[in-house]
Amino acid sequence: MPKRILQGTVVSTAMDKSITVLVRRKVLHPLYKKFVTQTKKFIAHDEDNTAKLGENVLIRECRPISKRKSWQLIAEGERNKSTNTTGDSA
Repeated sequence: MPKRILQGTVVSTAMDKSITVLVRRKVLHPLYKKFVTQTKKFIAHDEDNTAKLGENVLIRECRPISKRKSWQLIAEGERNKSTNTTGDSA
């Protein structure tokens, strides 16, 4: 069975060897025929704790590692400059 690969943005690195990835996708609304953005958070395994907040990453489906974690980090991308992680408005 092929494994799914998703692209998203890291929104949390607070856990050890785990990251939270926000995946956005656009779907066509069945009634209004407009594109609507849907988001979902996935918990992914990051063995070396290398992912940083705001980075675009690729995650792959894998065997269940824990109750909520069945994805693993496969590639890190560049940091998303539009994500403000410090809380300042500058």
